[in-house]
Amino acid sequence: MPIGIIGGTGFAEVMADEARETELVETRHGIVEVQVGQLGQVDVAFIPRHGPAGNIPPHAVNYQAHIEALDMLGCRRIIATNAVGSLLDDLTPGCLALPNQFLDFTDGRPRTLFDRPGDEIVNVDVTAPYCPELRKLLAREAEKLGLACRKGLTYVCTEGPRFETPAEIRMFAALGGHLVGMTGVPEVVFARELGLCYASVCIVTNLAAGLSENPLTADEVNAVMDEVRPRLWELLTAVAGAIDTEASCNYCSPA
Repeated sequence: MPIGIIGGTGFAEVMADEARETELVETRHGIVEVQVGQLGQVDVAFIPRHGPAGNIPPHAVNYQAHIEALDMLGCRRIIATNAVGSLLDDLTPGCLALPNQFLDFTDGRPRTLFDRPGDEIVNVDVTAPYCPELRKLLAREAEKLGLACRKGLTYVCTEGPRFETPAEIRMFAALGGHLVGMTGVPEVVFARELGLCYASVCIVTNLAAGLSENPLTADEVNAVMDEVRPRLWELLTAVAGAIDTEASCNYCSPA
C-alpha cells in the first residue's frame, strides 16, 4: 500500500466513512489503529492523528508509532493535513498552504525513532524536510481544481495544547515563520528518518494571536475545517490518483 494519509483535526469521521477495514499495526513504539480504504480508485492507509474519536491532544499523539505503522504497511508517500494559524494578514481562514520548512518550538516530544538501547545514531538531513516532488504534485493538482494554495512557507510547531501568546507570534514572525500549529513536528522528522516522502497540506483556520480582534477558540477551528474539508478531500483524491507509485523519489531516501 504505497500511500498513507494522516488526517488532522476534523478528519477522523470522514476517514472512518471511507475505510473498508481496520488494521491494528504493532510497532516498536506502540499499536496503531490504521483504517484501510480508497481515495478514488487508489488504495490508501488512513491514520486519524488525534485518534478515532478525535480526542488525543497534540502533545500526546504517538507520532513515532504512526510513522512506523505506515512504513510497515509499505507506504512510501505520506500526505498529512494540519490545521494552522496564519501569521500573514493576506493568508486568511479557509486558505490552503504547503510548507517547505519548519521551526520546532516543541518540548518534551520524542526527537527520533532511534531511541532504544542499541539503536544506531541517525543524523538525518532535513535540508528538504517536506518532499519537493510531493509538494509540487499537490500544488499542480490544487491549481487544476481551482484551489488557492500558497507555497514556500515556514511552519512553526508549538507544544500545545494552549494557543500561542501575541508576543510568541511576534517572535515567530521575526524568525521567518508564516504558519503556526501543534502537530507538524516531529512527524515530518520521523518520515525523513525512514526515507519516506512526506508533505503537509495546511488549512488556515484562524489568524494567529494578536492578529485578530477576537480570542481564539476550538469552535472557530472546527467551523473552518467543516467548510474546507470537502475541497481538501477532493485535492487528496486527485493527488492520490496522480502519484506514480512505481517511480522512485529523487529527494527522499532511507537514512
